[in-house]
Amino acid sequence: MTVIFSKKCEYGLQAVLYLAAKEVGGIVSADEIAKKLNIPKEFVSKILQNLTESGIINSKKGKSGGFSLAKHPANIRLIDVVAAIDGLGIFSTCVLGFPNCSPDHPCPLHEKWGALRTSAYNMLTEQTLDQLKEKTLHKIAHLEA
Repeated sequence: MTVIFSKKCEYGLQAVLYLAAKEVGGIVSADEIAKKLNIPKEFVSKILQNLTESGIINSKKGKSGGFSLAKHPANIRLIDVVAAIDGLGIFSTCVLGFPNCSPDHPCPLHEKWGALRTSAYNMLTEQTLDQLKEKTLHKIAHLEA
């Protein structure tokens, strides 16, 4: 169950982590990403185009085309991917959707959600793709098993 991110964002994070786990500068096809991560190819292609427009990945057209990271994995944070796909609204709006939710007029979850939201934002801001390479490789290996 998705709690914070859209399915599109989840897949985008997975795809970017997959690219980061590959050789730096290596080009990977949307087909390969879709197959390895069990994501519908059409969905992967749309997400990758969005990430290309955001400058997170590069796209190369043609027979030997595909996708690669636009920067070194150490220079891409998870929050960059989230911002490109879902935006950062989840970190500033009421989790229940109440208008004018604030410390002075909190919703029933305001205090607890605020702590979780801050913790999630900090984790996403601190984590780079490079830091997650080994864990990503381990997870991908278990997807194939």
